[in-house]
Amino acid sequence: MPTNSPFQEYSEKYDLWYERNPLLYASELECVKKVLRASGRKLEVGVGTGRFAAPLKVGWGIDPAPAMLARARARGVKVIQARGEELPFPADVFDSVLMVVTLCFVKEPRSLLAEAERILVPGGRIVAGIVDRNSFLGKMYRARKSGSEFYRAAEFYSVTEVLEMLPDEKWNEVKIFQTLFDLPGKIKQVQSPRPGYGEGGFVVISARKLENRKRILPDRGILFHDKRKRGEDTE
Repeated sequence: MPTNSPFQEYSEKYDLWYERNPLLYASELECVKKVLRASGRKLEVGVGTGRFAAPLKVGWGIDPAPAMLARARARGVKVIQARGEELPFPADVFDSVLMVVTLCFVKEPRSLLAEAERILVPGGRIVAGIVDRNSFLGKMYRARKSGSEFYRAAEFYSVTEVLEMLPDEKWNEVKIFQTLFDLPGKIKQVQSPRPGYGEGGFVVISARKLENRKRILPDRGILFHDKRKRGEDTE
């Protein structure tokens, strides 16, 4: 994602969506909480303005857009400007990798998921929140894509398509929860997540990385592939 993307240009508008849609936001947070580990070293890929990372106590976040990262940093997240397809971390360092509505914005989602698998410790979990392409909400977003600064270039995926990107030889113990069971204007209270998919517009898919390798951690903190990126934050 280039830094002149709509996420860079309209970061304030993006962030205000959460203020204007508190029930949708709270419902999505509750759904993510069903599968995201409370403890351990956590990274959000596509951290945006930190609206999920901060309340969920995800310590690290990456994003290509500096304007988004500045807002995430202000919320207490350690941020790095980077792409999900090229994560600046060694293997086996995070217990959880979160991505909320990120897969639909990357050109190579399989590469992103492969990178997430690489940096997770054996037994660690990936947690991916998506707008289900086949849901009523996904169909609405697709119909309105041309009029949205953010979703114009998005490629929405179904739950089945995402599961196909998580091969059995690398992942197991898949967990799926869903929320947002009404159109946004009809939601009058925080909606409790339900197991499975097919009813809710927002779906969280979690899978556990197979324990086929010994866990290896850096001696101190996070060690980056590029020695020029040893600082915790990016400007």
